[in-house]
Amino acid sequence: MTRISVRGVAVASATAVTAVGAVVGAASGSEGKTVQTVDVASATLLADAPTGAQAQNVSDGISRQANAQQVSADAAAKKAAEEAARQKAAADAQAKADAEKAAKAAEEKRAKEEANRAAARSVLATISPGSVQDMALQIVGDANQFQCFSQIVKRESGWDYTATNASSGAYGLVQALPGSKMASAGADWRTNPATQIKWGLNYMNDRYGSPCGAWSFWQSHHWY
Repeated sequence: MTRISVRGVAVASATAVTAVGAVVGAASGSEGKTVQTVDVASATLLADAPTGAQAQNVSDGISRQANAQQVSADAAAKKAAEEAARQKAAADAQAKADAEKAAKAAEEKRAKEEANRAAARSVLATISPGSVQDMALQIVGDANQFQCFSQIVKRESGWDYTATNASSGAYGLVQALPGSKMASAGADWRTNPATQIKWGLNYMNDRYGSPCGAWSFWQSHHWY
C-alpha cells in the first residue's frame, strides 16, 4: 500500500489547477500570452509506505499492545473478583458467628430463667402461710422477683423485721439507712413488716428496675 503525503496532495492539486487554468485561458482567446507551466512530477511528494518486514513489525507491535492491555484488564478483573469473594466469605463468617453468639445467649438466658423458677419453687415450698415471707410473696407478686427479693432480705436481716445494725443504724427487713426512710410507706415502719416490704420493693424498683436487678448488683458489691 502506497501513502501520498498531505503536502504532496496539496502541491499536486495546486499544480493541476494551475495547469487547467492555463489551458482554459488559452482556449478563451488569450493568444500571444506566455503560459507558465509547472512540472507536476517534480512538485509531488510521495511518502514511502512500509512494506514487507516493516509492515509486519508494525502489525506485530499493535497486536502485542492489544494483548498486553487485555492481560492487564483480565488481571484487574480477577483481582476484583477475588477481593469480592474474600469480603463475602468474611461477611458470611461474621454472620455465622453472630448467629451462634445470639443462639448461645438465648440458651443461657433460658437456662438462667429456668434455674430462677426452680429456685423460686424451692423458696415457695418453705414459706409458711401467714409468715413474713408469705406476706412478701403476696406484695411482690412475681415468684421470680420474690426469689431475688428474698435473697437480699435473707442476707440483710435474716427476715427479722426488727433487725438493727449496731454500727450503721440500718433497720428492718431491707436494712433501710436510716430506718426512718421507710416512713414514706407508713408510720408503722418500725413494727409492721408489710410496710417495710412495700418500701423495700419500691426502693429496688426505683433504683435497679426490679428486685432481681437489685440482687444482681448485690452479688457484685455485697450491698445495694
